[in-house]
Amino acid sequence: GPMLATGGSARPCEETVREMLTHSLELVEILEAKVDGRDPEAVLVRAKVAQGGVVREAPYLLRVERQDGVWKLRL
Repeated sequence: GPMLATGGSARPCEETVREMLTHSLELVEILEAKVDGRDPEAVLVRAKVAQGGVVREAPYLLRVERQDGVWKLRL
């Protein structure tokens, strides 16, 4: 929960974490990370993710934002 971005379109942390646990999502590997051209305080990350112990073929695109000096994940 504390690692999730808040504000804007973000759902409440508890709801997001509950959904991730329900779907058994797990980070496997970071494939690429680059600064978002629209916002220098955000990084777009391509990552391999497993669901239910099976690695998904297509990578996920995640957004990480700096909030109050800390990097947080926005889903």
